[in-house]
Parts: sequence; structure tokens; C-alpha cells
Amino acid sequence: MNPRVTQAVCHNDFTITLTFANGECRQFDTRPYLDYPVFQSLKNPGYFQCGTVAHGTVVWPGEEDFCPDTLYLESEVLEREVA
Repeated sequence: MNPRVTQAVCHNDFTITLTFANGECRQFDTRPYLDYPVFQSLKNPGYFQCGTVAHGTVVWPGEEDFCPDTLYLESEVLEREVA
């Protein structure tokens, strides 16, 4: 099982900066997913900004979410905390 999201910042360019439980900071690009029917509402920048962390992933008020494994595996590493 991959680490779960502990913090998320949604950006105007439809990317999300994610912090995971293992200390990694990663960038996830939602744009490849925005044409899927379930994610159509995320094309609204104001709504996209409403993303929050719940249950180890990012969720929106309309119950849209990404699988936490997808967020981890499909994101790019930005940095990792030094223990």
C-alpha cells in the first residue's frame, strides 16, 4: 500500500501539491483526468480550489476524489523530508 495524503494545495493550473505520510512532497496534474465525466466539475477553477484532504486522499464537495494510490503513483516528486 502506498502512503496516504496528509496535506494538499490545489493550484489554478489544475495541479495539486501533495504531502504524503512518508514525508514526500509531490505534484499531481489533474488535467489528463478532467475530460472523464466524474471529474467534469473540477474544470471550474473555483470548485477545484475546494479540494481538501479526507481519509488519506483529496476530495471535493460533490464527492469527487482520486484514488490515493493514483495520487502517489502518478505524481512527480518535489522533495522528501530528511529524518
